Amino acid sequence: MDFNASEIVLLLVLAIILFGPEKLPELARKAARVLHYVRRIANDAQGRLREELGPEYADLQLSDLNPKAFIAKHLGPDATAELDSVAAEVRGARSSLDDAIAGGPETDPDQDDDDVPDAERPVPPFDAEAT
Repeated sequence: MDFNASEIVLLLVLAIILFGPEKLPELARKAARVLHYVRRIANDAQGRLREELGPEYADLQLSDLNPKAFIAKHLGPDATAELDSVAAEVRGARSSLDDAIAGGPETDPDQDDDDVPDAERPVPPFDAEAT
């Protein structure tokens, strides 16, 4: 999360308005304790994970569990560039598929309507109660 100065000032003003200047220091201490507790739990969990996995995973970082980071670490930057190009192709194929789905069934402009049998023609929606 990235906060700029104006957002921090806005949050401070809101905190003063909501809780008042008397309770604000107490709430800040409680928030700091909770943050410290959560960090300690996360560090303990990370240490236990390393301990359980054994010495071959001693240099394991939680960011290594991200597949893209894992490939970059073990196969090098060329694999990351290839992965980005594949992701771009997949995004292009997905957008083409979404466009095709949104457009509905495509008709051939060279095909005459007289050549299409009635059974294959799309039926327009019809509501008998609307008329």
